[in-house]
Amino acid sequence: MADAGRRMSKGSPPLEGVRILDLTTVIMGPFASHILADLGADVIKIESPDGDLLRQYTPSRSPGMSGVFLNLHRNKRSVVLDLKKDGHRAAFDALIRGADVLLHNIRPQAIARLGYGYEQVRAINPEIIYCGAYGFSAGGPYGEKAAYDDLIQAGSGVAGLFAAIDGAPRYVPTVICDKLAGQAIAYAILAALFARARGGGGQAIEVPMFETTIEFNLVEHNTGTAFIPPLGRAGFGRLLNARRKPYRTADGYACILPYSDRNWQDFYDFTGRTEFKTDPRFARLAERVQNIDTLYAMIEEEAPRRGTAEWVAFCDRVSIPCMPVLSLDELEDDPQVMASGLFAEAEHPSEGRYRSVRRPVNFSADEFAIRRHAPRLGEHTAEVLAEAGLDREAIDAILGDVAAKAAPLAGE
Repeated sequence: MADAGRRMSKGSPPLEGVRILDLTTVIMGPFASHILADLGADVIKIESPDGDLLRQYTPSRSPGMSGVFLNLHRNKRSVVLDLKKDGHRAAFDALIRGADVLLHNIRPQAIARLGYGYEQVRAINPEIIYCGAYGFSAGGPYGEKAAYDDLIQAGSGVAGLFAAIDGAPRYVPTVICDKLAGQAIAYAILAALFARARGGGGQAIEVPMFETTIEFNLVEHNTGTAFIPPLGRAGFGRLLNARRKPYRTADGYACILPYSDRNWQDFYDFTGRTEFKTDPRFARLAERVQNIDTLYAMIEEEAPRRGTAEWVAFCDRVSIPCMPVLSLDELEDDPQVMASGLFAEAEHPSEGRYRSVRRPVNFSADEFAIRRHAPRLGEHTAEVLAEAGLDREAIDAILGDVAAKAAPLAGE
């Protein structure tokens, strides 16, 4: 670490002094470095002259600065390098020498051909933590296969879960595999940094999205198939019930989720469905799970008899889990969201006012702050290369190489 010998002062972010070179694009890797940047790491986003594809999405106020980009890349610095050019490679080598972590999402054979496989990078900096974020583990037959979130949802069993409910597979309408793999990347890097701090030295990390998603998916769905020989099929029955859904109330939709023995007794009393109170099929959790379809059908029948607010008030009073179904547009006005200060208004130096979503994790010794707004393409190239020891002539040569492509995307 650049500042490894420095004692952290109270109020310093947890990863202050950790420098991360981030070669990743789109969402999986950038979400990982987003987490680490918000924890205080100096994340240097290395972009090609064309920039990260995510910059090009709309809406935007200026080219290369999409709305998605603003929060995902805050607290990072952008450096433009063309790693196929010798001068740019020399600059990148200099950055590697001073880095703690190199993160990339380039397939193993391609990154090796580029000259930045683990052994090649380790020769420059033996202590570096080298993290390859791939679609599939390099050791399997899919190692060179292109990977996107939809593909992983299809192959990992996520999309197939819907087929068990309504007969047809579907994609979850969020890039769930990208983001859970991003979290896995972040914790893997943190673990490797901790191991190095204890004397373990640098190492290579592989985070494959496919295998990560399968493990994630099987946490609860590895039921009968956990045993050898199997004691039943895979799949957690309650979650695969077609009646497990938000219920229509008199004026909207709500999650109404009696769970414990007491929850159900209170629900029976409130709704007048006292015929269920002494029925042995619903006496305890083990029996209820086997007959959950009947209970879900009863909730679906009762829910429209009352408005959402009345359901929430009753359930909160007796500690039955219950929440109204909110649209994305309604989140900002939710009282819990407002009280926790999750959303705030920020002012970007080139993009103007925008809605920031703060780090959801709180530390008693570190208050969240946006230290840097999302960077324009190549905004910090000269600054970072100077810190790495390049002279003015070398920096100017690199800036000249990329200026023609970089300036339009940066909105200059």
